[in-house]
Amino acid sequence: MNAFQAALLLALSAIWGSSFMFMRYLSPIVGPVLTADMRMLIAGLTLLAFFASTGYGLGWRRNWKRFAVIGIVNSGLPFLLFSFASLYVPASVESVLNALSPLFGAVFSAIWLGEALSAAKIAGLVIGASGVAAIASFGSLPASPMLAPAISACILATACYGLCGVYIKRRAADIEARAMAAGSQFAAGVIILPLAVAFPPREMPGPSVLAALALFALLCSAVAYLIYYKLIAELGPTKALTVTFLIPVFGMLWGWILLGERISLAMIGGAALVLAGTALVALKIRVPARK
Repeated sequence: MNAFQAALLLALSAIWGSSFMFMRYLSPIVGPVLTADMRMLIAGLTLLAFFASTGYGLGWRRNWKRFAVIGIVNSGLPFLLFSFASLYVPASVESVLNALSPLFGAVFSAIWLGEALSAAKIAGLVIGASGVAAIASFGSLPASPMLAPAISACILATACYGLCGVYIKRRAADIEARAMAAGSQFAAGVIILPLAVAFPPREMPGPSVLAALALFALLCSAVAYLIYYKLIAELGPTKALTVTFLIPVFGMLWGWILLGERISLAMIGGAALVLAGTALVALKIRVPARK
């Protein structure tokens, strides 16, 4: 990894870490449904326009059904769930729970792809679950009857990411990454649009809110996906996956700086457990052979 690629990785971590801050700000104003849908629709249209200007075709006739499935499972449902959860839990907590995605990917790969769960992966699952329990129980979160549903929504969102990874490997491995990014974002944005119409904001958002919504979509989806798939092409998926370990750091940092969120020692300890568990699952741990 050269210096430019390392800078891109840090930039991507900072961008995706800020996405939880945007949801925390926008969801109470325009609602979680519109927040999620505009993120996908604006990003999808932007990516389609960009690729059209370069003459790149996405293969809609051949791939539209898979774009729809990937878009709903990998973007539509997770974005809706995280946007809903942002009404009740801090952005920093959401960013930490997001790091559970590789753990679910390992479980679903074991179930549907026949990939063995090693001792290191099983230990990672236990440690990661302990981190979530620590954050939920001792993270100094505001007491609310909606706290448990909100945390459950975050966990379900990460499960969607893991499930979609298995689907892509089994059903959509032939689709080029950039086509998948643009097609899935646009398809999910169109599918969720009627739901956004059914749940409009209580009042017309002002220019500053609309600007934040546009920046959210362009930065955290359109630009972020272009960077992410560039890193996958140049470094491979394993090294690009290290972005998962950096997102919670930036998520907690942005929440503290821009939203004034309090970061307790219990949250830091829980985050460390989640990241340690994720590392055991995502990274290949080699045991030296005994001579």
